[in-house]
Amino acid sequence: MSQSPLKAFLLKAAWLNPIVVATSLAIASPATANEPATATISQLSEPDPVAQAQVTSVSQLSDVRPTDWAFQALQSLVERYGCIAGYPDRTYRGNRALTRYEFAAGLNACLDRVNELIAAATADLVKKEDLATLQKLQEEFAAELATLRGRVDALEARTSTLEKQQFSTTTKLNAEVVLGIAGVASGNTINGSEVSKNTIVGDRVRLNFDTSFTGRDLLRTRLQAQNLAAIPTDRAGTLLTREGNLRYAGEGNNEVTVDALLYQFPLGEKTTVVIEANAGAIDDFTDTLNPFLDGDGATGALTHFGTRNSIYYLLAGTGLGIRHSFSDQLELSLGYLANDAANPANKAGLFNGAYGAIAQLTFKPSDRLGVGLTYIHAYNNDFTANGNVGSNLANFREATGLPTSANAYGVSASFQLSPQFVLNGSVGYTNARTLIGARDDLDIWNWQVGLALPDLGKKGNVAGIIVGQEPKVTSSSGNLGRDRDTSLHIEGFYEYRLNDNIAITPGIVWLTAPDHNSNNDDVVIGTVRATFTF
Repeated sequence: MSQSPLKAFLLKAAWLNPIVVATSLAIASPATANEPATATISQLSEPDPVAQAQVTSVSQLSDVRPTDWAFQALQSLVERYGCIAGYPDRTYRGNRALTRYEFAAGLNACLDRVNELIAAATADLVKKEDLATLQKLQEEFAAELATLRGRVDALEARTSTLEKQQFSTTTKLNAEVVLGIAGVASGNTINGSEVSKNTIVGDRVRLNFDTSFTGRDLLRTRLQAQNLAAIPTDRAGTLLTREGNLRYAGEGNNEVTVDALLYQFPLGEKTTVVIEANAGAIDDFTDTLNPFLDGDGATGALTHFGTRNSIYYLLAGTGLGIRHSFSDQLELSLGYLANDAANPANKAGLFNGAYGAIAQLTFKPSDRLGVGLTYIHAYNNDFTANGNVGSNLANFREATGLPTSANAYGVSASFQLSPQFVLNGSVGYTNARTLIGARDDLDIWNWQVGLALPDLGKKGNVAGIIVGQEPKVTSSSGNLGRDRDTSLHIEGFYEYRLNDNIAITPGIVWLTAPDHNSNNDDVVIGTVRATFTF
């Protein structure tokens, strides 16, 4: 079999001069001794995870023997030029195959070393025949050397830029910007008031500073600004019902505030502790079992109701959350959050003011199925603690103006029938009681069924349909009465991902008999959400 011109050249040059042989062998990739070289030029410009160590004597290489055909070449280069490197395990792995780029990298290393010797006035160590061979090799590998040096120069420039721009070795910044346009498309009156059909545009901006001190913990500081009002309202801007409220909406005038502030750390191998200093929510330490739909307003469902089981909104604020895994299939979440923990006034603070406590057992027998059993106790909290869902009457604390206590029970489940078909569902029952006065008892129910279709039309896209009943007072023992009719929440959206950083989500929300009152006109809310992450 005839040899290629390159191979013939290398073999001929190897017999004439040891520098060629050693240069050919001077590059060893992270592969094992028996694997062929597969390094590319991009890999050669990146730091090697198993960096080679400079050797000063060929005897330091445990797999190089005096009987090896290239022994004298290696010995000469080690002693004369010092441009031979070995693996940390003191091996050389000289029997590996070699690519042109790998050869060019080794040649470049020896050229640099020769230049150092010349600059240091030790040119007498560099033989004329070596320089002649190097000149021939430079001509033969001019293209590879130029590419390699260009990549190295680019990498050095990038590294320098990152060093200048890096503001912390422990903190990463990530941002999320949600721009939304929304309005009521149909429906004239709710509870006797005319519905405003003005189109509104607003935003929610979040900057997350994520800091880790050990590699396993997380300190999150979130700055947030928002200005999109809740709908539907009357012409004066007064909210008519909490049904259909958009999750990414929030009152404000784009003032920048500290939103989430939490510290998460492991306690052993199976327990995670979350300290919530501000604006804590249950999804920081509890699985809401609503994959592809619970995106906290930025992705997935558009409304508070569609995002997660309504009973989860009974607690928010400052406190502690614990997540413990008994096994890969069974997990327990516990949490306590106070609404006004920083207030020293009477009936406020960490334990004397409004609060919520949660316990949830999550069972996942497989990657496709998950079930959660939830219990929540709340004092002076209703569904407005961390969201806006349900009828006006169902938000019992605001409806009565009295101190209240509530116990809520929920079941949530998710089943992935296939990679492109995920079924979610939840049911919640809340028993609320006023603590002074007539001592009314209210029974409140909510339920929903959701369907998520991941990667519909394009990888990363998600389509979703949610149908359910927002919190409704089904019975009451006092004078408050009950919601006599049933309103259905029907929501559909299609999240189209333009790229990894931008998603556009048009959607529609249809409320039948809003506020669980058939005297009210059906309301249709249209919205388009744009989400930018970086």
